[in-house]
This record gives sequence, structure tokens and C-alpha cells, in this order.
Amino acid sequence: MTDRLSELTAAGVAVWLDDLSRVRLSSGGLDQLRREKHVVGVTTNPTIFAKALADADEYDWQLRDLATRGLEVEEAVRMLTTYDVRWACDVMRPSHDGSHGVDGRVSIEVDPRLAHETDKTVAEAKALWWLVDRPNLFIKIPATEAGLPAITATLAEGISVNVTLIFGLDRYSQVMEAFLAGLEQARANGHDLSKIGSVASFFVSRVDSEVDKRLEKIGSAAAKALRGKAAVANAQLAYERYGEVFSSDRWQALADAGAHPQRPLWASTSTKNPDYRDVIYVEELIAPGTVNTMPESVIHAYADHGETRADTITGAYDAARGVFTDLESVGVDMSDVIATLEREGVEKFEASWLELLDGVRKSLAAAGRGTGRPGQAAEGNAQAAQHAGGNA
Repeated sequence: MTDRLSELTAAGVAVWLDDLSRVRLSSGGLDQLRREKHVVGVTTNPTIFAKALADADEYDWQLRDLATRGLEVEEAVRMLTTYDVRWACDVMRPSHDGSHGVDGRVSIEVDPRLAHETDKTVAEAKALWWLVDRPNLFIKIPATEAGLPAITATLAEGISVNVTLIFGLDRYSQVMEAFLAGLEQARANGHDLSKIGSVASFFVSRVDSEVDKRLEKIGSAAAKALRGKAAVANAQLAYERYGEVFSSDRWQALADAGAHPQRPLWASTSTKNPDYRDVIYVEELIAPGTVNTMPESVIHAYADHGETRADTITGAYDAARGVFTDLESVGVDMSDVIATLEREGVEKFEASWLELLDGVRKSLAAAGRGTGRPGQAAEGNAQAAQHAGGNA
């Protein structure tokens, strides 16, 4: 039987899972994906955690402990989410050690309400790094205007960063500049650059969703013919910029000091339009030194029928530029598309964070009334001792 995910890995694409939950951890499901599906990393976001805590009762024992201690809801959320991320870091540690620190990473995001506050973002990044206390952690920082200096400052502290919510090429160039500046400062601060990792999460399917909506509104045959082309073209041109930056003399000086490149990570890779092939954002974005973070459904879909070609990006730059020219000619303003997506991306994560806070607030209140399930408390506390250093 063809091992399609192995072929994808051999083509230079690191397969990461875009999901995490206590159930996935306690059942051994994450470790199974690592062992059987070539998954070498995990990404999380506020939406993922809001769903995980709403759907599972495996958090009950910890919620009772937190309620007993009288923790405020925001601190309780951090205890719950960092517990899961710490456990996931331990599960992924073999991938981290086997790749000399490149893979095996697990991401946790700063409070999205801080997306426009640089100093508070840096302060929370440092707190999360200390709280999880695992070398294979990534702190997710959004690529907003205020996020850029926060990325540099966080890297300068020797903290590994996953830059998230990147939609446009110019912002991506700014992200890579922030990364280089951060590593240069980290080296000046005496940090071992070989221990610092980073990825730049370039969002894909949301670009098609927004552009296709505008193409449908335009309604001409020429406009409709461009549906489903913008996202891949955008990501392909991002990889072109990646190649330019990481072949520069400036980068080489950092590489000589032990630094790993900031890999482009393709995020939001499940298709939103059922008319599109379900693995299009994997098949069309294959190139060395990339990461593709996928929901489990996409991982299984690719394992079933994905087609791995050696490189579907580097030979497509001219065609990708042609797509952008055609989009402009039919009246799509890509700069406005990108601005809209960044604004909405932050807003969506803020909404998910508030949903998470509200859910935990209600759960803490219920736990304080003694509505938890005692049978699960013993199991949960045993797991805490094994996987989380007793940090309930």
C-alpha cells in the first residue's frame, strides 16, 4: 500500500496536526498520529481550545481543583490550556529530538485581545514559555503591526515563535525581517540559536473564500474563471520571497551561528468550498522546507488519495503572478482582501477566546457546586502527575 504521507514528508513537507484536546491526549490518539501518520507537530488556537473544553468532560477533575482554589477565569484558562500543551509537547518530544529541534513543536497562542499591544504580547509570551516549560514549545504571535516588534523581542529572549495570521506578501516580508532581527538580538544576548525555532503561518483557504466571494459578486465569466486560484498563487509567491530571504548573506551569517530557518507553514488548509478537491491546499503547496498543518480529516484524506509531486511551487511563480494580474483586471483589490482577512482573523480569535472564557467561567461555577464526576477525578489526577508536573 502506498504511504502517501511518507511521500509528502520525503518531498520536504512536515505534516502537523491542526487540533488538540484532552481526549486526543488521554486516548493516545495524538501519539498514534505521530507514529502512524508522520505527524511531527501540533498547532492550536483559541477556537480549537473553545471546542475542546466544551465537548469533553475529561476536564472536570481539573476544573474542580481550580474552583476549589478560587482561581479567576483567565488564570484557570491558562492552567487548562497549558496543561494540554505541555502534555502534547511530551508526546511530540521524540519528533523534536529526532529532528535536532526542528520539528516536534506544539503551539500555544497569546491572548488574541493583545494583538494590538506589543509590550503585553511580549510579557504574555514570556509567561507562557515559563509556564509550559518545554523546549519544543512555540508561542503563537499574530502578524499585526503591533505583533511585528513583539516577534522580534520574543525571539531575542530565546523563545521560539510561531507567527500566525499572515495573509499578504508584504506582511510576510515584514515577518521575516522581524525574525532575522530577533535572531540577531538573541545572538547578541548570548542565546544558542540552534535551540530557537520559528515558523511563519501563512493562511491559505481563507484567501480563496474572500476572493471567491468578490468574484461571484463581480459575476463576469472572466471573474468566475478565477475562482479557487488566488490562495495557492498567494502562497506560492510567499515561498518565492522565502527563498530570496533565506539565501541572503544576512541569513547565512545566522545559519553559520547555528540558526534554523523560519519555515513557511501553510495554515487553514481544509477546503471551505465543497467543489474543490479536499486536499488541494496540500497537493498544490509541496516544496522543501515547508510545514502543512492540517485538521485530522485532511490528514486522512491525503493518506487515502493525495498525490505527491516533487515540487508544486518553485516552477509556478510566473503563473502565480499572472493570477494576481488577472484578479486586478477583473476588479479584485488584493490589498483590501488582505486587510479584511487580517482584521477578521483577529476578530474571530478574539470571539473564540471570549467563548472559551465564558465556557470555563460556567464550568468553574458548576464545579464549585460539586457537579463534577468523582470517578474521573482519580484518573485525571493520575494523568496530571505523569504528564503535567502536578500543575493543576
